[in-house]
Amino acid sequence: MSRTCIHPSILSADFVNLEAELGRIATADAVHVDVMDNHFVPNLTLGMPLVERILAVSPVPLDVHLMIEDADRWATGYAELGCESVTFHAEAARAPLKLARELRAHGARAGMALRPATPVEPYLDLLPELDMLLVMTVEPGFGGQAFLDVTLPKIRRAAAAIRAGGGRVALQVDGGISEETIVRAAEAGADTFVAGSAVYGAADPGAAITALRAAARPDRG
Repeated sequence: MSRTCIHPSILSADFVNLEAELGRIATADAVHVDVMDNHFVPNLTLGMPLVERILAVSPVPLDVHLMIEDADRWATGYAELGCESVTFHAEAARAPLKLARELRAHGARAGMALRPATPVEPYLDLLPELDMLLVMTVEPGFGGQAFLDVTLPKIRRAAAAIRAGGGRVALQVDGGISEETIVRAAEAGADTFVAGSAVYGAADPGAAITALRAAARPDRG
């Protein structure tokens, strides 16, 4: 994919004023919504009822990232709500192929996420069943972590496999994305970037989104 996509994470937003916070990122390609269950990761965020309300007021599509156990049971519910994309963790899915097909059958783009230490190679045969592959560039569960450069070789291998398959699958990275680190991630082959504090920590989130796009693809924007 040649288009650079920026997905601000509401994990860094003001949850008390969430509708207003969503309005501040109207120029983004989607909003990244982290669903955590305090089991798969040591944090608890929001569940399906709040995601449904976010969907009702968001000016941009929802990119839901499920950091939960038993993804096979719960993921399709988010697709049924109307979320544009739903990403489950390979480490939390018993039947990732079946789950990806179910998400697509319910009208969502199917995404699969890998923790930093999870190798990509065992999952490359699943790429035709996916719309997005998410390589975590921090350990999932908390915002504000530093980008892990050790993930760059995995991003490169994933990007090469995606190109070999026709380039239809988006390659997303999540964690520690800033104007500095987005350059390295983009050079490695990522095209979709989750950014939390780099957007919501800025005085002007819209300008921060523009700056991230420019840093990722200085030749194309």
